[in-house]
Amino acid sequence: MPELIPQPRYARFLPDAGTCELTDPLLQAGAGTEDTARWLRRELGAATGWELPAPVPGETYGQRPVIRLALRPEIARGTGAESYELHVAPGLVLLEGADGAGLFYAAQTLRQLLGPGAHRRAPLPGAVWRLPVGDLLDGPRFGWRGLMLDVARHFLPKDGVLRYIDLLAAHKLNVLHLHLTDDQGWRVEIKRYPKLTEVGAWRARSRWGHRASPLWNDTPHGGFYTQDDIREIVAYAAERHVRVVPEIDVPGHSQAAIAAYPELGNTDVVDTAALRVWDDWGINENVLAPTEAVLRFYEGVFEELLELFPAEVSPFVHVGGDECPKAQWKASAVARERIRELGVDGEDGLQSWFIRHFDGWLAERGRRLIGWDEILEGGLAPGAAVSSWRGYAGGIAAAEAGHDVVMCPEQQVYLDHRQAGGEDEPMPIGYVRTLEDVYRFEPVPPKLSEEAAAHVLGAQANAWTEVMENQSRVDYQVFPRLAAFAEVVWSRLPEPADRDYGDFEARMAQHYRRLDALGVDYRPPGGPLPRQRRPGVLGRPIEGAPPNV
Repeated sequence: MPELIPQPRYARFLPDAGTCELTDPLLQAGAGTEDTARWLRRELGAATGWELPAPVPGETYGQRPVIRLALRPEIARGTGAESYELHVAPGLVLLEGADGAGLFYAAQTLRQLLGPGAHRRAPLPGAVWRLPVGDLLDGPRFGWRGLMLDVARHFLPKDGVLRYIDLLAAHKLNVLHLHLTDDQGWRVEIKRYPKLTEVGAWRARSRWGHRASPLWNDTPHGGFYTQDDIREIVAYAAERHVRVVPEIDVPGHSQAAIAAYPELGNTDVVDTAALRVWDDWGINENVLAPTEAVLRFYEGVFEELLELFPAEVSPFVHVGGDECPKAQWKASAVARERIRELGVDGEDGLQSWFIRHFDGWLAERGRRLIGWDEILEGGLAPGAAVSSWRGYAGGIAAAEAGHDVVMCPEQQVYLDHRQAGGEDEPMPIGYVRTLEDVYRFEPVPPKLSEEAAAHVLGAQANAWTEVMENQSRVDYQVFPRLAAFAEVVWSRLPEPADRDYGDFEARMAQHYRRLDALGVDYRPPGGPLPRQRRPGVLGRPIEGAPPNV
């Protein structure tokens, strides 16, 4: 079996069957395969030096090998959407996809089979490109295979986002959840509200380490994506069969917006005009006021957002809905009057009112609302979906109630949590979650009924960036664990205790070389390199095994 990650559903490569040597091959692209052909010419062409010309009818090409692309929808009957077959014979490589995504994943598998050098941007001297002869049939377990990138706490420039889209695609992941707004920054241009980025995208300083740390980085921090940047990101993702889920947080995690437009806050209990973009981490008390004016403001935000994220690429819109303290609403006469007018059940009812309003508003425009599992509190609109982060419980409750669920429990797949217990781990946060721990994550809890389990759309890993100050730090926390996560959500693995981690670890030896070729600053198996450490910077490690809740 070739050292592929994620592990394919079926593969047969016989050592005695010979090899297919690809020397200056032709690329024959069938109808509807143009996008994958373009990707192969660009990516494999750069790594190998191949031009990959199309065969011209009537011309002879001697013994030149051929890579042939085709769509064959009937493949889906056995393995579902996004599935593919790959066949290698002497002189011929055949990639067949049930759909465009499946064909693209066949191309990603081809690149892995060619070796780590196929992931580089220029050919290495003396490279020989040779494939084992055999057959492969593959398709994903889940339709939602995602990564959440928090670009609000620490901004990741546009090129870094595009790079992560390529890394997701290389691991057959298909959802990028962008956390675009929070107390510490607003990262997307909204033309009708220019202060959201003129003011809200910048903070004067950042705490260095966990919120208990006495250290500060006094360099102003910020940045945002222009609307053209977002259009580029979305188009780039779509070409690689990655859906982008934008997140605009309401009604909590909103101090950056309130700093830009003080009238959005609870002005009868707080001097909101004195607020600035928050420079600390944690849960912030400054939340949106429960008024019609605030709803109209955010409707304006979402109107522009929907234009940037077309429904075919972004059917879901994330509204956050988590960690919304109620102290200001309890103290606010405006909020108390609002509770009376609406007839809702106290402050929790106000939060539900916020979420229900935008669920209906988005549904009228052909989108689906998704939010963190706190949106279950006070009742949830029928079409809304849930990101279950506080463990499995919220996802179980939502699925049993008939709501679609994305499993992303903090204790299992929060990649900001530390990877080992050693003192060299940089700014250690949370529980120890090793590569093996992530490999044994199971998105569907055994206690779910069969009917409820069908509501589990899939899973995503989350990378919160309070203590990830740049791309290298994000790489360190995300990789190699994202490779294990990718196999969990793509491959049909045994129950967690029965999974062959030794086999996965052996295949990772080759995958580390691919990550090296891609320039990923991952955590080495033996622990952090000296430059990856952050001595003396306080984290928040939690000892013991995480609760299975």
